[in-house]
Amino acid sequence: MNLLSLNLNRNLTKTTIEYSLDAVMNKGVENGYFGQNNTLHIALSPFGVLTLIAEEKKTILNALSVLGISMEDDELITQDYPIHIDPSSAESFVVTNEAIILREVSTLNLNVIALAVSQSVGLERYEKRLDTLFSQSRRIVESIRTFSIMRRGHLMQFAKRLALTRHDMVSNLLLLDKPNILWDNEEAESLYNRLAFILELYDRHEIALSKLAQIKEDVMLVMDLINHKKSEFLEWIIIVLIGVEIVMGIMQMVK
Repeated sequence: MNLLSLNLNRNLTKTTIEYSLDAVMNKGVENGYFGQNNTLHIALSPFGVLTLIAEEKKTILNALSVLGISMEDDELITQDYPIHIDPSSAESFVVTNEAIILREVSTLNLNVIALAVSQSVGLERYEKRLDTLFSQSRRIVESIRTFSIMRRGHLMQFAKRLALTRHDMVSNLLLLDKPNILWDNEEAESLYNRLAFILELYDRHEIALSKLAQIKEDVMLVMDLINHKKSEFLEWIIIVLIGVEIVMGIMQMVK
């Protein structure tokens, strides 16, 4: 079997998938959906990642074409993972860097696999966004000497983007809380944990949060310097006003 998980760069609704792929979509993990037709297993995550699983890769490519998604899109983030079925396997599942081996196929197993791989794709999307924010943060720090009070609004907008990125990453990817489908099934939980380890989900998530913390420190540093400049500016205004008042007082005394 073939699995392809891809980040959607446009809004794809449950209804569109049902109509286009002739599949009934049911409520899946948290706010996500899953469904099947004769040839495809489909999972749509709540954070905008679509996962397709089929016997033939051509089936997946045809489904993407029907949905109007081109694999030629350079901005498309994808991850594939072969799934092998081995009824003679001594273990219910084996996960390596190269493939996933299942003793038998079940909807739950496919949903768990789709969840883990879609989280990896979603995390990569945020990793790329963080790379951009990190570069912008460096340029802001490098321009501290020339950073004027008038550009404070620009910095506030950057801080807002940073906060929203952190909020979205923590709340959408579901990496801080165990999904509900894993609470009552030890085997499904073991499969998910193994996939999370192979895909380094938690390590990558921690690195991303560390980058966010570093960018936040940079923003706070620049904000402190801007506030200091503003305080100095106000102090000089006060000094000038006092000086003017003294001069006027002296002029009146002379008269």
